[in-house]
Order: sequence, then C-alpha cells, then structure tokens
Amino acid sequence: MLALGTKAPDFQLKDTISRELLSFPEIRGKNGTVIMFICNHCPYVKHVNQEIVRLVNDYRILEFGFAAISSNDVTRYPEDHPDKMFENARKLNYSFPYLYDEKQEAAKAYQAACTPDFYVFDNADELFYRGQLDDSRPKNGIPVSGRSIREALDAIRNNQSPPKIQKPSMGCNIKWID
Repeated sequence: MLALGTKAPDFQLKDTISRELLSFPEIRGKNGTVIMFICNHCPYVKHVNQEIVRLVNDYRILEFGFAAISSNDVTRYPEDHPDKMFENARKLNYSFPYLYDEKQEAAKAYQAACTPDFYVFDNADELFYRGQLDDSRPKNGIPVSGRSIREALDAIRNNQSPPKIQKPSMGCNIKWID
C-alpha cells in the first residue's frame, strides 16, 4: 500500500464525462482530495455507488476535490469501456470526474489493488488515509455509510491526526492488461 504522507501522484487522464484531460492539480480541493479507483462491473462498487455520490455531494461543498478512476482492461471487461463509463456516470448522477486510465499508469502509481479503493489526501496533497469506504460489503448486512472516508475527511477538517485504523479495501482486483 502507498505509504501515509506520500505526495499525491499526478496523472493526466481523460474524463469520460467532460471529455477533457484532467490532472491531479485540476481536481484537487482546497481542504483535501479523494481519489477513488472504481469501475462499472464490480459488485462491490455497485454496492457503494449511491453512498459515493452522497459522500461527494456532502464534502464537495466543504472544498474537498473528488475524482474516480477506472483502470481495468476494457478488452476483457467491455462493461468498463469509456463509453459505458460515461453512461454509468450519467445514470448514477456522478458530480465528479470519472477518468479512464487506459495505460494503467495511475493505478500503478497509486498502488491500487482493487475496486473500490480510496485515497484521501490532505490540503498539502499528502496521503492521509487509504483503504475502504466502510465496513459494508455485498450481503454482509452492514449498512453502507461511508464511515471510514467520512471520518478521515472530518479529521482533516478538524486538524486531527490520520485515523489509526485504516482497513484495506475489499473488492474486485484491478483487471490488468496482459
């Protein structure tokens, strides 16, 4: 896992919604930034999609920046193709960029392992939290709350230390290009 305190790796990726190339500095927020590795086909992502939208809407007004990145091999997983990413973003009302990592360079730079996988950077662009959205998983009966990410963002807002417990994400592995 990427070490806490690591500076946010930059990227230049195409947003499937606006069709613009975006970099980390262009999406960063004044108070911090959340980078989410997600995709369309993963049942773990589908399970938390509505909470991701709520989370972004709750914290964007508090000057946090957000972007989602899909790095999957679209040849083997056509549901994750940029055209499908655009459709999914519109259907789910994503109010944040949904970036396509065609060469998988961002996933490698962030050491992303699965979808969903979350990276929270503070206002100095240093990694503050990495891991799960919350303890909910498909069929485990725990309600989706975004608790882990919300606690990290609140800690940044209140000038507190990073959460001591940072649970790794669980989900579908990134589908690497052969």
